[in-house]
Amino acid sequence: MKKQRWYRFSLGWQIVFGLFLGIFFGVIFYQNKTAINVMQNVGTMFISLIQMVVLPIVVSCLTVGIAGMGDIKKVGRIGIKTLVYFELMTTVAIILGLFVANITHPGTYINVHQMHGSTDISQYIATAKQSKNTGIWSMIMNLIPTNIFASLSKGDMMPIIVFSVFFGLGTAAIGEKGQIIINFMSAVSEVMFKITNWVMHLAPIGVCALIGVTLAELGIKALLPLGYFVFLVYLTMLIFVLVVMGIVARLCHFKLSDLLAVIKNEIVLAFSTASSEAVLPKMIQKMDHFGVSPSIVSFVIPTGYTFNLDGSAIYQSLAALFLAQAYNIHLSIGQQVTLLIVLMITSKGMAGVPGASFVVLLATISTIGVPMSGLTFIAGIDRFIDMGRTAVNVVGNSLATVVVGSSEHEFNRKQADNYVKRVKAKKA
Repeated sequence: MKKQRWYRFSLGWQIVFGLFLGIFFGVIFYQNKTAINVMQNVGTMFISLIQMVVLPIVVSCLTVGIAGMGDIKKVGRIGIKTLVYFELMTTVAIILGLFVANITHPGTYINVHQMHGSTDISQYIATAKQSKNTGIWSMIMNLIPTNIFASLSKGDMMPIIVFSVFFGLGTAAIGEKGQIIINFMSAVSEVMFKITNWVMHLAPIGVCALIGVTLAELGIKALLPLGYFVFLVYLTMLIFVLVVMGIVARLCHFKLSDLLAVIKNEIVLAFSTASSEAVLPKMIQKMDHFGVSPSIVSFVIPTGYTFNLDGSAIYQSLAALFLAQAYNIHLSIGQQVTLLIVLMITSKGMAGVPGASFVVLLATISTIGVPMSGLTFIAGIDRFIDMGRTAVNVVGNSLATVVVGSSEHEFNRKQADNYVKRVKAKKA
């Protein structure tokens, strides 16, 4: 007699269920302050649990990875390749957003003078002005931490990455004496990944709470007046993933669909929580299993969270032209090229700033004559769009690891194929 087997939903399906349950709660508890407070607290606790392990994972994995390379020339080469690739993909994303906005003219369907934005954007305005005043040199100098513990406490990713790179190189340079550090950091990363696996069992609850609080605060009606713009942003991001990223994947001799199958749970989680940090630990682990060298994965993914924001780039370019069209401001080709350059600079210059996508828009639209107050009526839908652009950013970072790994001949295609087969067999 066969033992009865109970069917268990995979984590991915549990997260999807949590997503729909969150939508239900959001509609039921619309403007209910007590329910909103409860869901907000639950969602915040889940994100905090993930953030608790993110920095230890980045420091430990990156230190071990760089120490494993042991060659400063190789680290520099990988760093240059990574940043060049990020810049190319971000530029393509901005150009695609500008192209779609010029073809579809979404802003012409909106009468900006009849729209009444109620969202307070004063904090973003202050941040944009502060970031603009600091300049590009200040950003570069801020990459070097004067106090690594202060950077860790503030969660400044780039100074932490810079320190970890130097720490890894220093560890490799002292030879046998550094092995104890490598062993310790390897143990730390294993512990953090174990904790991550525990925390991920709470993901459906966290997703339910975060989606619920978004809809309970804003309501479905917040989407209606700007529904066409939201649809256009999502369609453009889908085109970018399937076409542009698909072509890049083909050039590296693998299928994008295989990569998407591997990280599908992380895509859903990133979309639901609108938080890239929520999936960073699992992304590092999965791309390692996918056949990319751990040293490359541990460098590219954390760096990409600051510099490779394809979804955000698409949204910023589309939104800038959308607002210009809504205010009936015609932009010539030359002005749009200037807008492209400004977006490329501001998106990097404000990397790591809270609400970076919105802050970049604030710093950019003034260059094309759009008043800052114009952003108030799209601020309400920013959370809905943030979900999509976060998911695209996650896919872009996973693809970047394979591209850089392939360029260094440190992408094991056989291991990737076997891992994809295991993932698909597990799903079946």
